[in-house]
Amino acid sequence: MEKVVTLEEAIELVKQLSLVDQVRLIEQIAPQIERELTMQPKPRQSLRGLWRGSNTTESDISEVRQEMWEKFPREDV
Repeated sequence: MEKVVTLEEAIELVKQLSLVDQVRLIEQIAPQIERELTMQPKPRQSLRGLWRGSNTTESDISEVRQEMWEKFPREDV
């Protein structure tokens, strides 16, 4: 099983490297980070039609709205 290294542990390990090796590490890691940042994000799924086929009526909405607002404003707030 692979050991998961925390950010703090990685920083402590990098501090133990010579300055030249720290620069080499940055040179190797920077292109990988740049590639990951420039990758196209996963396209979002459209929510259009999300409620299509539901049997929600105007009276259902009115009933729920009334329940939500019946105790507003409250005295304790």
